[in-house]
Amino acid sequence: MGKENMGYIAFLSFVAALGGLLFGYDTAVISGTVSAVTEQFQLSAMQSGWYVGCALVGSIIGVLFAGTLSDNWGRKWTMFISAVVFLASAVGCMLSNSLNELVVWRIVGGAGIGIVSVACPLYISEVSPASHRGRLVSLYQLAITIGFLASYLVNFFLSNLSVDYASSNGMMQKIFGTEIWRGMLGAETFPALLFFIVIFLIPESPRWLLVKQRDEKAFGIFSRIFVKKEDALAQIKEIKEMLNVSSGEVSDWRVLIQKGFRKAVLVGCAIAILGQFMGVNAVLYYGPSIFESSGLSSGDSLFFQSWIGVVNMLTTMLALFIVDKVGRKKLVYVGVSGMIITLVMIGLYFIYSTSWGLSGIFLLVCFLAYIFFTAGSISAVIFIFLSEMYPAKVRGKAMSVATLSLWIGTYLIGQLTPWMLVTLTPSGTFFLFAAICIPYMLVVWKLMPETAGKSLEEIERFWLKER
Repeated sequence: MGKENMGYIAFLSFVAALGGLLFGYDTAVISGTVSAVTEQFQLSAMQSGWYVGCALVGSIIGVLFAGTLSDNWGRKWTMFISAVVFLASAVGCMLSNSLNELVVWRIVGGAGIGIVSVACPLYISEVSPASHRGRLVSLYQLAITIGFLASYLVNFFLSNLSVDYASSNGMMQKIFGTEIWRGMLGAETFPALLFFIVIFLIPESPRWLLVKQRDEKAFGIFSRIFVKKEDALAQIKEIKEMLNVSSGEVSDWRVLIQKGFRKAVLVGCAIAILGQFMGVNAVLYYGPSIFESSGLSSGDSLFFQSWIGVVNMLTTMLALFIVDKVGRKKLVYVGVSGMIITLVMIGLYFIYSTSWGLSGIFLLVCFLAYIFFTAGSISAVIFIFLSEMYPAKVRGKAMSVATLSLWIGTYLIGQLTPWMLVTLTPSGTFFLFAAICIPYMLVVWKLMPETAGKSLEEIERFWLKER
């Protein structure tokens, strides 16, 4: 394809990636509030898991609607809906009068996460050229890690600030003093408001417009994406040809179980759900609690968690620059191998730390190495894979199904991690995470095509060749 206007494409991608920042903040901010909410409401281990996991139930609900919304209403307006949902959740959590209200608003925020996890990567992949699509979709993952880091830093900052507000009065005392978790959850209002505003500055996905036979509008957007109008026309011609190939097929959910499409959906579901059982979300959600179980103070635990956020973000930036050159699958092979080694080392720490004289710094180094390998592999490629691998007519629905499996896995990890840490012990829990890395790598090796450098239409032909 011809020369692209990369400045304009980057702008569109940055705006859509802001949804990832909200995803990351809303997901990780919970880690700094678990201890305070558990103490205030006297929660058991399973109740604490529900407080963390309830947002993931919302994510599952959001994903269930996101595919239909993005295919019927468009990627842009689906992102706009998510911004409204995030805003409502942030304010609602901050002002909740009971645990039940807090849980309801966390579920609402989770729905926003589910929606953006489908709509934002889809939008970026559909406006990006094949040669740069990996790194541009990686902007979304980078934004998630920035959201993680922002939440850790906000939690750390507000936990220190709470001393100054402990003696104040009224709502300020509750939000920033005695019930600091309110301030941590409510701070999401600011990025949510920014996302709400900037969505108005971008057009709809041109590929979605072509599916809806709005060719003139699609041509206008492709004319801004490509430097030459003939290149825009060539891109439209290729997309229309692929749409004609599947024009006689049903365009609803039933197409997902047809030959070719079915395999793509099952592979996407497999890599999505297995990735959640390899430990990363247990670390992101319960990192401070895990550090505290090793003997660290709550303040040190939040500080250590902030370092995890820094490494997560920096490694994702590195992956952003190499994912289109090295390829998605090679990153998985190297990264998952490193994850297995570091997970085993973490497990050994919890068994032999005393007899071997290991300090909390050793545990932090192991966690940082684990996050390095995770952020540079499975976390970097998952949304690239899911946004690339499905046919245009049902791309939203198909990604919704795969992302649904991701959020089911995330919910189960959020709910079960406190139980596993108690029942299996920390060492047994991390050994289990290491074992699950093996089937993930096998699925990617045997069943997943290398998608780097291929157009969305070329990837679609790979799955359709079985037909």
